[in-house]
Amino acid sequence: MSGGGPGPFRTADVDVADPYPCYRRYREEDPVHRGEDGWYLFRHADVARVLSSRRYGRGGPPARLPGDCPHLRSTVANWMVFMDPPRHTRVRALVAKAFTPRIVEGLRPRIGELAAGLAAELAAQGEADLVDGFAAPFPILVISELLGVPKEDRPWFRARAEDLQQATSARVARRPDAFAVAERAAREFGAYFRAEFARRRAEAAVGGTDLIAALLAEQARSGIDEDLLAGTCVHLLTAGHETTTNLLAKGLLALFAHPDRLDRLRARPGSLPGAVEELVRYDSPVQMISRWAHEDDRVGGHVIRRGEKVTLVLGSANRDPERFPDPDRLDLHRDARRHTGFGLGIHYCVGAPLARAEAEIGFTALLTGLPGLALADEPVRWADDLVFHGPARMVVRVGGGPARGSVSGG
Repeated sequence: MSGGGPGPFRTADVDVADPYPCYRRYREEDPVHRGEDGWYLFRHADVARVLSSRRYGRGGPPARLPGDCPHLRSTVANWMVFMDPPRHTRVRALVAKAFTPRIVEGLRPRIGELAAGLAAELAAQGEADLVDGFAAPFPILVISELLGVPKEDRPWFRARAEDLQQATSARVARRPDAFAVAERAAREFGAYFRAEFARRRAEAAVGGTDLIAALLAEQARSGIDEDLLAGTCVHLLTAGHETTTNLLAKGLLALFAHPDRLDRLRARPGSLPGAVEELVRYDSPVQMISRWAHEDDRVGGHVIRRGEKVTLVLGSANRDPERFPDPDRLDLHRDARRHTGFGLGIHYCVGAPLARAEAEIGFTALLTGLPGLALADEPVRWADDLVFHGPARMVVRVGGGPARGSVSGG
């Protein structure tokens, strides 16, 4: 690139363990960057503007999904994250009914029991992988509870969710059978939910308070199709899995690196709600998302043409000093609102209330239930993925006793 700028932005060139120096360089020298596959935006103001603008949209599921993956393509086509209005509006209104503050508040005791149970299992091991033993299974257990998935099916659900996520771009680049693995998971998920829908109808078990019951009731009223029902269930199961896993694992890493903040949170767990917002800002679970321009627009002196792809670097926006003074400092008392970790605009994360509750309760279970929790000597191994960003393996020592009872958090 001319003018002595930082050159073309490539995710493969970024240090996945610490991408923030790279982001800072682009934010300062080339914040509206023309990359090889579209535009990249690094400033908070630009990212927030695009996220909130109707001039940009999702434009449908990723075109790169191969034609020989019909179940994967059908499943993803029914994910609201890839929808634009008016279809997005209708599906979001339905799903949002399951994530109201009242419903999430009612779930807290059960979420606390799940967190305490996993923490107790960690404590029994003495030294364990926190990702595999807590951060990954915890959100799967919670969303399964919300959907109404039977307890005995949940290990299968977790394995299928991990298989489906092999279709993300970074994983496809690493393993040749990634799409085949994801296609099989999509097919099995679809069959599972259709069988569950049929079972409930046959048993006249469409009443109840779980999300599947709500979806079936809505189908009876409005006639929404079965593919949308199944796709929505799969989306909710997978969308909150990896993001919450990364929030928990990276949040703990940040606290381990700042032992004074860790000690304060242990002493005052009631301050966790504000701390969670800062942890999301400080090291966002999702580092970047994409939009497509629906019409010509001008950003930072550059013309973005209709149809062009725009990648919004959320991790950079959340470290922008124009929005967050001294952004590389972890400040648990900071007003971190308006971070972009949960998005903004019409695609603002519908599950954010649940994610916040999971984080508050999960951190409480780990920090107060396991007072000796600390990183072990084994180096943290990061997943080779800059989008869904977090450790793949993070071994911890557990010096305290197991958590007892339930954990309400906050």
